Amino acid sequence: MKIKFWGTRGSIPVSGREFLKYGGSTTCLEIIDKNNDSIIVDCGTGVKDLGKEFIKKNINKIFIVFTHQHWDHILGFPFFAPIYDDKNEIIITGCSYTTDDVRAIVSKIMQPPGFPVKFEEIDAKFKFMAMEKNGIKINNIEIIPIELSHPNGGFGYKFIEDGKTVVFLTDNELRYTHPGGRSFDEYVEFSRGADLLIADADYIDSEYEYRRTWGHSTWRDALELAISSVVKKLILFHHNQNRTDKQIDIIVNDCNREIRKAGLKIKCFGAMEGKTISI
Repeated sequence: MKIKFWGTRGSIPVSGREFLKYGGSTTCLEIIDKNNDSIIVDCGTGVKDLGKEFIKKNINKIFIVFTHQHWDHILGFPFFAPIYDDKNEIIITGCSYTTDDVRAIVSKIMQPPGFPVKFEEIDAKFKFMAMEKNGIKINNIEIIPIELSHPNGGFGYKFIEDGKTVVFLTDNELRYTHPGGRSFDEYVEFSRGADLLIADADYIDSEYEYRRTWGHSTWRDALELAISSVVKKLILFHHNQNRTDKQIDIIVNDCNREIRKAGLKIKCFGAMEGKTISI
């Protein structure tokens, strides 16, 4: 299984020399199985370039899994070029256990006055699939959901192929339980033994003091989850829109320093746009 990051930023896309290393596009991941079939996770602005790759590769059956419906996770959808080709079939799931919610997400994105082309006017064929509480299987990958601790809810996911596990918990507040969210201990059990944990690390401690209940965690929270879950690798994700490359480097270095102090073998990285991780 491979994970390619097409967007790693939270809240709003950013640009400039200070954001070249880790990227400025908002959340979009590509999960690639051993047969080279792909699953898209979220349609932040990073999905635009992923759409170009799908066209080059002539991929006509496309699976999209949403974590939740906040704008930084969906605003790239109208610019995902494959939706305008009638040869393409696009299967969408996530966000909740009903197909109505996920259908509403994509239809609301493309309605006036927010966007000039209506969802009903685009050419691809769409199917909406329910996310089951016990998980679903797409291509060769088993997907198991867990409710996020985040305003308005949503799902984190466990992706499993041939005994390898990736856990994706973005937009998840570990120090505060939002309605419908889970406890820290439940996230520990969900993540236990994962080969890779990709976790929300939007804040530093001083920022979290006045942003509690906003739905995000600090890098120290992400590290505590990784240590408690005994994962092999930790990737810090959902970089704050104001966080420069140099500042993220400092956070990653501090995280690895804490790991070494604890005598552990976990490896910590910052999610980088364009980078592929093999599990």
